[in-house]
Amino acid sequence: MAKADGEVTIKKYANRRLYNTGTSTYVTLEDLAKMVKRGEEFVVQDAKTGEDITHSVLTQIIFEQESKTGNTLLPISFLRQLISYYGDQMQMVVPSFLEHSMKAFSEQQTQMREQMTRAFGESPLSKNLQAPMQLMEEQVKRNTEMFHQAMQMFSPFLSPQPPKETKKAESKDIDELKEQLRNLQNKLDSL
Repeated sequence: MAKADGEVTIKKYANRRLYNTGTSTYVTLEDLAKMVKRGEEFVVQDAKTGEDITHSVLTQIIFEQESKTGNTLLPISFLRQLISYYGDQMQMVVPSFLEHSMKAFSEQQTQMREQMTRAFGESPLSKNLQAPMQLMEEQVKRNTEMFHQAMQMFSPFLSPQPPKETKKAESKDIDELKEQLRNLQNKLDSL
């Protein structure tokens, strides 16, 4: 698909087909996911009503990505916590907090890559995932602590420390992340 300047309009028809007006072609959700990864901006509109349905289509893309075997990014504990905020007074705060957290995470990820490259160059040693795993684990802990602190500011009734069940779930999530990174390293090594 050719990249168009600016924001592209995607029309969604009643038969669920998606039409990219920038390239005059039909596209799939997978094509839209690739556009997101390339940083291409688009808006999805219902072809009949003109209603902006970008949010629901992006959510559908996330659902499809999460459904793929071994491709999960959203831990169960996070999903449960997120669901619990719907209809809660915190619902208004969560979107901006998550947006800010993802922006900070992206910036830190870029910094980590730059530091790894400066420290090890483009050698096989820099591709070793042991150091990045430790950095990622520390970052997950910091983000979790930051999330709990932010939630405490808005709800004084939350306990200062996450419950033991949450700590166990976080530990399990970190273990799952480590396993995914090991699998990725094995794939890279086999290449």
